[in-house]
Amino acid sequence: EVQLVESGGGLVQTGGSLRLSCVASGFTFSDSAIGWYRQAPGKEREGVAYMVLRDGDTYSEDSVRGRFTISSDNAKNTVYLQMNDLKPEDTAVYYCASGRKYGSHWPPLSRYDYDYWGQGTQVTVSS
Repeated sequence: EVQLVESGGGLVQTGGSLRLSCVASGFTFSDSAIGWYRQAPGKEREGVAYMVLRDGDTYSEDSVRGRFTISSDNAKNTVYLQMNDLKPEDTAVYYCASGRKYGSHWPPLSRYDYDYWGQGTQVTVSS
């Protein structure tokens, strides 16, 4: 069974940190590109950070660059999102997604083209 399972969300104060994890199973993880996305109430799902696992290349969106870092442990089939200096506007449900048909551009896939999505983990930043 193919699964992406996120964890690590929670409630944190402004300026705090969280590390999200995304554990993959049931498919060849290292052939994929991974995206972290988030969706706040009443808003569209937006990309946050991406990683091509084969070569380790990463990209972060302007809204989080310098605060969020995407990384992976391929031996554990896990991708992380380290989130520092959190702000109330970072409050959202965070999702990871995996796809194999990615390109050499950023983001590597449209959010409609990922093969698998996790169930999401809630991040709430209080002011």
